[in-house]
Amino acid sequence: MGTKLKSFLCHKVKPYKKAVLKVPTALCLAVLGCLGQAFSQATNSAAIPVPMTKPGWIERHESMNAKAKQGNIDLIYIGDSIVQRYEGVGKPVWDHYYAPRNALNLGISGDRTQHVIWRLDHGNIDGIHPKLAIVMIGQNNGGHNTASEIAEGVREVVQRIRTKLPDTKILLLGIFQRREKPTPERAVLAEANEMIARLSDSSVTYIDINSIFVQPDGTIPASLMPDFEHPSELGFQRWAEAIESKVATLMADQPIPPMP
Repeated sequence: MGTKLKSFLCHKVKPYKKAVLKVPTALCLAVLGCLGQAFSQATNSAAIPVPMTKPGWIERHESMNAKAKQGNIDLIYIGDSIVQRYEGVGKPVWDHYYAPRNALNLGISGDRTQHVIWRLDHGNIDGIHPKLAIVMIGQNNGGHNTASEIAEGVREVVQRIRTKLPDTKILLLGIFQRREKPTPERAVLAEANEMIARLSDSSVTYIDINSIFVQPDGTIPASLMPDFEHPSELGFQRWAEAIESKVATLMADQPIPPMP
């Protein structure tokens, strides 16, 4: 091999070969990273959209879709039985704070994050343009998922809202604690709240109001949560009062005075 050819191979071909080899490596790492994230989501039950199978669930889901189609909705409240009970024991509070704001209750008893994701994919928020979405979901995932899995499920709920309702502000509430006294499940929910708090940005506002219900000694009083999970009327009132100023700010309207 001639001296000039050797020089060409050493100074031109080898560096080029190294550069070519680096590109596939970088691409492989990027692809593996994406596949890892996708695999994590695909194996996390809290982030995989599925409907509930219990009786009455589909009927309620479809009734909410029908209400959404009627339009004139400025506020949506997304959650599980805790939110749904604004139609029961919490109705006086709902009528005072949310009915005047053309609110739609999108809570279904027993729902976990995966069920809400499915509902948002199947009509609950189609064709509407609310000013604000209030979200409180994830409690029922306790005992079934890890904190990071629950947080990922909540993130998927938030992402669905942002994608379908890009002009809607989101008020994300910390997952409510349950059980009369501290439990391992409570610790999981508290850890999940620390994670979902990081979802705050220009369109998402996070608030944790668990201090309203959980006393300094860690207990939850029956006067605010008779079953240590669902608020009483007083509990609903304290809840609504705690977020009212933020709701008014995000909806660009006037705060509603406290209930008498």
